[in-house]
Amino acid sequence: MAASADAEVLVGLGSDHDLPVVEQAAQEAAGHGRPLHLLHIFDWHAAFSANTVATPRQQAEKLITQAAQLAHQVEPGLTVRAEIVESALLPTLIRRSETAFLLAVGDSGMAGSGQNIPAETSAVQLAARAGCPLLVVRREPPPEGPVLVGVDGSPSSHLALRWALECASRRDARLLALRVVESDEDTDAVAEQLRDAMDRHAGRHARVPTECRAVRGDPGQVLIDTSRSAQVALVAARGDEPGRAMLGAVAQSLLYHSPAPVVVVRGLADMPLKGPDAHPARDQRP
Repeated sequence: MAASADAEVLVGLGSDHDLPVVEQAAQEAAGHGRPLHLLHIFDWHAAFSANTVATPRQQAEKLITQAAQLAHQVEPGLTVRAEIVESALLPTLIRRSETAFLLAVGDSGMAGSGQNIPAETSAVQLAARAGCPLLVVRREPPPEGPVLVGVDGSPSSHLALRWALECASRRDARLLALRVVESDEDTDAVAEQLRDAMDRHAGRHARVPTECRAVRGDPGQVLIDTSRSAQVALVAARGDEPGRAMLGAVAQSLLYHSPAPVVVVRGLADMPLKGPDAHPARDQRP
């Protein structure tokens, strides 16, 4: 199954803490020539616990309006659709992700917490179960470093490499492809394999500055440490152990502990990375 040519970049909005998500998602949508869809899940349980039901609803309307204004401010020509849904958060986002190009959410406070994050956390569940790639945005802006991608040689990691090349090209950034060697493999030979993979996937992005690096160590920790100077880190959902509703240990470590935004590449492996054209989708509101 592949995403349609007009599949949207979907943003899951929980509170005003997620406004940094809107900014980065708008840039992603414009870069891919995709519309942006802002989705806020209205929580009736919270509404009934307030002094008046009207206040939470007004806050929801204010949030979605503020988010739409921010998206237009970041990318003035972008098509932006805003929606408030009275439903459960996770089932709604998982269902909507099946037809989305990319799903963007906040990190649920994971970055920098230094704590064991429950597996039930929204960002973790979405990384494990979404039907499309997931962008997890941190509250602190990332440095202007390279685009980082972890590659373990699996088919899914090669898809992540393709996404990373597109990402680096759009951001006019250097791409750092990292292969972590745990066994007695020859690091020089592994680095050569990584360079060959880069050459195969570069295509029209041949002008992107790239670096292929093979190092020994724990894959999760090496990627976390390297991501501290990256503007975004990409990783396949489950490397060489594919599973539709699972999240690999390396992806999970990066998601929990990387200070950089993380793209977990999963679902819809044959989707085109670009929309019908390379320009931002134009606003078609009446």
